[in-house]
Amino acid sequence: MSTPVPDVPAHFQTFLAFDFGLKRTGVAVGNRMLRTATPQPTIRAEGDARLAAADARVKEWQPDALVVGVPFHPDGASHDNTARALKFARQLRSRCGKPVYEVDERYSTTEALASGARDADAGAACIILEQFLRSLP
Repeated sequence: MSTPVPDVPAHFQTFLAFDFGLKRTGVAVGNRMLRTATPQPTIRAEGDARLAAADARVKEWQPDALVVGVPFHPDGASHDNTARALKFARQLRSRCGKPVYEVDERYSTTEALASGARDADAGAACIILEQFLRSLP
């Protein structure tokens, strides 16, 4: 399943990405010019505490937009975490008032582990963000 290239206005330069998880949510920051991402400390919180921690990161980094990885089965089918990640994206959009782009994040954690990431969640967030940045014109 390929994700269409998002229609991102050129003035969006800095992005904050999240690799949603029930207990840990990876975080990365990156920019359009360099098209690279840098891992940030993983959020270790659930429910409202996770959303509050994500909101605090948004306030800290002041990104132009947010990116959320959305997991799917290898065949593209949705599962329980697909719906949870989409809900998290909606909550961020509402709470932070910033554009939120959703990215298919299949295999991002596996790829992060294979590349030797010290924090698989933050590494996956980097992979998600770099995939998104590469999709921009």
